[in-house]
Amino acid sequence: MLPVLLFPQFDPVLVHLGPLVFRWYALSYIVGIVLGIALLRRLVVLAPRVCSPEQADDFLGWVTMGVLLGGRLGYVLFYQPGYYLTHPLSMLEVWHGGMSFHGGALGVIIAMALFSWRNKLNFLAFADRGTVAVPIGLALGRTANFINGELWGREAPASLPWAMIFPDAGSIPRHPSQLYEALTEGVLLFTIMFIASRKQSIRERPGFLAGLFLAGYGCARSFCEFFREPDSFLGFLPGGITMGQLLCVPMIIAGVALMVHARSKPTYAGLPEPDVTPAPAS
Repeated sequence: MLPVLLFPQFDPVLVHLGPLVFRWYALSYIVGIVLGIALLRRLVVLAPRVCSPEQADDFLGWVTMGVLLGGRLGYVLFYQPGYYLTHPLSMLEVWHGGMSFHGGALGVIIAMALFSWRNKLNFLAFADRGTVAVPIGLALGRTANFINGELWGREAPASLPWAMIFPDAGSIPRHPSQLYEALTEGVLLFTIMFIASRKQSIRERPGFLAGLFLAGYGCARSFCEFFREPDSFLGFLPGGITMGQLLCVPMIIAGVALMVHARSKPTYAGLPEPDVTPAPAS
């Protein structure tokens, strides 16, 4: 028999501090958001200027709430609405897992729209800069899924060099689909987004980068779903597709529509540069 990798059984808990428990999954959210805001601070001041670095800092609380509330509500509504309608208090039990990227994406979009409206910013231009940072969190989150030994892949041939046995998924070798997603939805998509964001001609087209992210994520996630085991309580949908693939269809359509819209509209001039002229001596 050819050797098959055995899942290394990472401890999902990073640190125990008395009654407090810090998990790798929570750390991935925290680090992803912090790194994302740090990158956003640099992107928003590139020509054409979208907002100030201080306003990017202020977005930290908004994006955190968007990710957490949207991700949880998305999971409740998209994946197990029947269960949570009969067990409403279970919606609060986030320590048992259950977050949806598609719901989190909707939460962040709403947070961006409200934040842009409140600060009188161009929503699409701000969304362009924000979506460049999202794949950082995706890469970290999928890596945390792997550490937790959850969301494993479908059965893989034993001849596959990296086929892996996950103890909680039986004794058959499986695709480590969490790592596939970390590499495609995270590393690859971030590389594409970052390179595109360096071009001023693209930054001047509000909505193009946001559309590129939506379409890129939708394609990457749909591809990885061919290797990921569907949720046991959901299984395959009619036609052999998964819920993840179904939810990616409107993302891809919206992404392409945004890019087409961005190319057909006048370029964005940006906010005026801040006045750094020193005050005259009194």
